[in-house]
Amino acid sequence: MGAFLDTPNTEKYNEHGSGNDLRYGVASMQGWRMEMEDAHRAITGLEGGLSDWSYFAVFDGHAGALVSAHSAEHLLESIMQTEEFKAEDVIKGIHSGFLRLDDEMRSLPLITVEKSGSTAVCAFISPKHIYIANCGDSRAVLCNSGNPVFATRDHKPVLPAEKERIQAAGGSVMVQRVNGSLAVSRALGDYEYKNVQGRGPCEQLVSPEPEIFVRDRDAQSDEFLVLACDGIWDVMTNEDLCDFIYSRLLLTDDLEAVTNQVIDTCLYKGSRDNMSIVLVTFPAAPKPSADAQKKEAELEMAIERRIKEIVEQQEGKDGFDYLQLVQLLVDQDLPNLPPGGGLPAKQLLIEQVFREVCPSRAKSILMTQFVNPFETEQQSSFLDKLRENCQFAESND
Repeated sequence: MGAFLDTPNTEKYNEHGSGNDLRYGVASMQGWRMEMEDAHRAITGLEGGLSDWSYFAVFDGHAGALVSAHSAEHLLESIMQTEEFKAEDVIKGIHSGFLRLDDEMRSLPLITVEKSGSTAVCAFISPKHIYIANCGDSRAVLCNSGNPVFATRDHKPVLPAEKERIQAAGGSVMVQRVNGSLAVSRALGDYEYKNVQGRGPCEQLVSPEPEIFVRDRDAQSDEFLVLACDGIWDVMTNEDLCDFIYSRLLLTDDLEAVTNQVIDTCLYKGSRDNMSIVLVTFPAAPKPSADAQKKEAELEMAIERRIKEIVEQQEGKDGFDYLQLVQLLVDQDLPNLPPGGGLPAKQLLIEQVFREVCPSRAKSILMTQFVNPFETEQQSSFLDKLRENCQFAESND
């Protein structure tokens, strides 16, 4: 399957913590990719007299994991060691820290040989401000009063200013990629795109320059901040993800569980990339609600009841399988589906109930490893072939 596994690796890495009136949860998953190239860092309480500051970051590597891993370990220190940051010019310190780290990594032999690169999105949260820096197409979104009120901009080669820089450096943008190859126009590493003589580090085909934003904190309305790689954003809009996380926070205060639900849902929505998310909640974040929990329980009972009805209706019919079940569920008017997540957010429940009530056809769940079961348009010949394969596997057990 080229750069993809035959079946996704769904093992998760989790982390959580709290400090400075913040709570955070982390989840990451390799998914369909051949290797895990994402990295992250989360710290509440910085050194150097900044114990009331916190730092969170996500790094999405490509062509290898060395740059993302090194950046996760060293970007914070690279920024904090700049003269500008020490002089309390945070914006200039972040800018200089990115460029400093990128220049230092160029001399590391393993990174030079691997030719890897990485996007980076990070946030410093002080008592009064939120500083966010983005380089590439990982993204940060701030949710305030239930709505995404701020989002970083993805650095893609087709953006006019990015394309102008690429062309001025002697490159081209083909099939929306730098020289027809790289899908991002800014990144750490990627030194094969940073060798144009006579041009500074921010004037190369690929730039390590971060775009930096600062916002005043709003203690009454700031609810949560999300940092995530494009494996999340490929299948969820800013509004979708904020709606989904908001709805999950009404059910549980376990942030690892919430972030796990995000990456599971993105996998079921069709994401084929590595997935990493850092969720940071502020004091105004929604709290678990008995009413929301009741509605969720009612939804799950309705799904279970409808599955049993469908299985009973389809009993004895040739070709009935898990994919057909899901396609029938898609057409149902199910109440209170998770906003932003929809039916894919309930695939684990659907699989569990299907196994219980239709164990003889449970192997047809394997087909969802190859197609998105929530697509409403069927590619009948492909699905028929998959069904034949599953029936053959069952007959040989």
